[in-house]
Amino acid sequence: MERILVSACLMGRRVRYDGAAKTSDDALLAAWRKEGRLIPFCPEVSGGLPVPRPAAEIEGGAGGAAVLDGAARVLTAAGADVTGAFLAGAHAALEAARASGVRLAILKEASPSCGSLVVHDGAFGGGRVPGDGVTTALLLRHGIAVFGEDRIAEAGLRLRELERAAAPGERRDPV
Repeated sequence: MERILVSACLMGRRVRYDGAAKTSDDALLAAWRKEGRLIPFCPEVSGGLPVPRPAAEIEGGAGGAAVLDGAARVLTAAGADVTGAFLAGAHAALEAARASGVRLAILKEASPSCGSLVVHDGAFGGGRVPGDGVTTALLLRHGIAVFGEDRIAEAGLRLRELERAAAPGERRDPV
């Protein structure tokens, strides 16, 4: 059975920067939860950040790949550099995914960690730009498909492809 890494906030855990959750009521996600496929994970908490915590954005609206490459930082509105925590959380997410053989993730869109299509622009005014978060960028570099919470149906199609490709009874090594 394919396992799926999922943002803990989407599963109702109060781990977001503001101490809230962003619980998803998606029926497919609920079915996967009942099947025991989901691995809830919050890279920011795993990276050592508290709940609640100051909001953070990738400077200049750069994407997560720029942070991984050392070309951008993750900052709070007050200018505190929290890049190290975001990098640590991304690597912890990758290790959790590898440990469970995860090849698919559903993460919170627009997050500086988990965004898969957009991230905030770094100006702390609510603006968004195309790009991905730090964790998403690292997972993608390691061949793990990432979908936002608005693309769960698309993730379901990818899951079916992965399961069809696996031969019955064949043991698959973790990613």
